[in-house]
Amino acid sequence: MPRTSPLDGLRFAFGTLTVFPVRVTRWDREAARGGMLCAPLAGLAVGTAAAAAGLVLLFLGAGGPLAAVATVAVPAVLTRGLHLDGLADTADGLGSGKPAEDALRIMKQSDIGPFGVITLVLALLAQAAALAQVYDASWARGAGAAVVSATVARLTLTLAARAGVPAARPEGLGAAVAGVVPVRGAVVTAVAVAGAGAAAGAFLGPYDMVRSVLAVVLSLAAAEVLLHHCTRRFGGVTGDVFGGLAETAATTALVVLSLG
Repeated sequence: MPRTSPLDGLRFAFGTLTVFPVRVTRWDREAARGGMLCAPLAGLAVGTAAAAAGLVLLFLGAGGPLAAVATVAVPAVLTRGLHLDGLADTADGLGSGKPAEDALRIMKQSDIGPFGVITLVLALLAQAAALAQVYDASWARGAGAAVVSATVARLTLTLAARAGVPAARPEGLGAAVAGVVPVRGAVVTAVAVAGAGAAAGAFLGPYDMVRSVLAVVLSLAAAEVLLHHCTRRFGGVTGDVFGGLAETAATTALVVLSLG
């Protein structure tokens, strides 16, 4: 097997998690490991683009609500809506109350059921409402919230791909990345993201530094609860579960960052 370079991981992360024109040259588990470790960097790029869209509208005279909607829309566009689709499918699978095999079949269907619609609407409303409040308080805090939420959303993918978390199906993106990240690597990545969030928040003041760390910690906690529930119900993770984890973390982070 060819030796894996850091560029292989970056290509895997950006090629599978974004619409950026990056050609993925390797799909083996070594490249997948690098890709999942680089997932927060893809989130950083998505969050920066989302923050830029919101700031442009603010500087053009739009209010916080419109800037918030644009900030929420950009990650959806840059991920082809895959994470939102995963959130809806995961909600349908969990809400069905059926055994794992039937729930996975429901999640694989192309349509969205009532549980998925309700979850999707509430998540998007919560994200937009939280961002609008943060933008009204400070354009800098709003931009920071967009970047932190997008980055921590992809950090949950790193943690969900850690060793010991099985795949629910033998095929698909979930199976390709399940268990590829060493636990130590996942922890180091999480600490690095939390530290970066704290450093960014420090520019706005000590309270924002603490709030950024809390946003990361509570987002990861919410995602871990969902991950545990999904692995218990489905027998492991799927691509849809990864999407549901990302949106859960992003929503939690934005809500925390809007408080106070």
